[in-house]
Amino acid sequence: MNDLKATVTAHARACGFDMVGVTSADDFGADRDAALERIREGRMDGLPWYAESRVMRGTSPSELLPGARSVICLGLSYLGDDWPEDDVPRLSGRVARYAWVRDYHRVMKRRMREFVRGLELELGAEIAARWYVDDGPMLDRAAANRAGIGWFGKNTNILTPQFGSWVFLGQVITDLELEPDAPLKKSCGSCVRCIEDCPTGAIVAPYVVDNARCISYLTIENRGAIPRELRPLMQDWVFGCDICQDVCPVNRKARPAGQPIPFPAAMRSSPSTSSGPTEQMAFLDLIELLEMSDDKFRGRFAGMPVMRAKRTGMQRNACVALGNLGATEAVPALGRALRQGEPLVRGHAAWALGQIGGAEAGALLLEAASAETDPGVLEEIVAARGTPSPNPLPAGEGIHTR
Repeated sequence: MNDLKATVTAHARACGFDMVGVTSADDFGADRDAALERIREGRMDGLPWYAESRVMRGTSPSELLPGARSVICLGLSYLGDDWPEDDVPRLSGRVARYAWVRDYHRVMKRRMREFVRGLELELGAEIAARWYVDDGPMLDRAAANRAGIGWFGKNTNILTPQFGSWVFLGQVITDLELEPDAPLKKSCGSCVRCIEDCPTGAIVAPYVVDNARCISYLTIENRGAIPRELRPLMQDWVFGCDICQDVCPVNRKARPAGQPIPFPAAMRSSPSTSSGPTEQMAFLDLIELLEMSDDKFRGRFAGMPVMRAKRTGMQRNACVALGNLGATEAVPALGRALRQGEPLVRGHAAWALGQIGGAEAGALLLEAASAETDPGVLEEIVAARGTPSPNPLPAGEGIHTR
């Protein structure tokens, strides 16, 4: 059994995974109870696909793969160099680090497929296996925790000793009988940096996140209006958020990825090299984003996680970021969005103009009030016209300024 496990581990490393651990195929009973409690408390509101039935299936490996004996947990670091901020537009919005490169679902699934097929060749026999990333039913962090990949941080991310929380997780359920690894005897101790620094207060208690307040949810999964009381707290994030990871002491010592995830071919510096993209993804030009057509949006972000938020969602997010930046030079672009955008974008453009204030913004809101027919947008315009003009987040207080 030890020789078999050594073969599995070595092959996982050869396939480019930074971490590998094994746990049994026993049910994840305690994790199931915790997940069901979060659903019943309303902490997962806004994610209709994250239902009790999904949790029940995802915590029973033998239901996902009859005859399952082991779960091989794999980790892939996505930590690379920070983007230099030289020549970054002043009016730009931040993107979570995981979205700087190709969509990890495709990368992980391809590598896991290669891992399973290659393992069959090495063993000279077919094996029963199913593999999942976080878009499948398995509780990926629960499996990683039990397999000794890492431990739960108080922000609910998995923290690993070598790579911090900058990791993608995958699981291969198999009928191979493998010796399980022991969970790590580590914890966050008394540290509460992630809780204290979350601007929206989404980490309501250690290991408990209120999904509806999380900037990642608000900018990606949320398809509707962002609650007005949360908009000023979102700073300049337009896709995801890394604050709870950036402040985590464990991440200060994190090592970069062994085999960096590639950029989409369209973003490489030339067709023959993968040394880096021609366009950085850490910061997006908010005015350009606000005025993108569908074709340009797809052409720019094809194969990237940003596609998940869709063009309308990203333009909504751009309006919020511009309102928080409080830059008067954004007023003309916001005015065009107020006249020509989708209703969701128009409403958030009105809010941004109200936050920026000034005569030009006021005139645009007055003009829009007489022409707008959508009730929701009209409500936003009325609220914006009554909003005090000073920016609620002064430069230097909790927002990235350039």
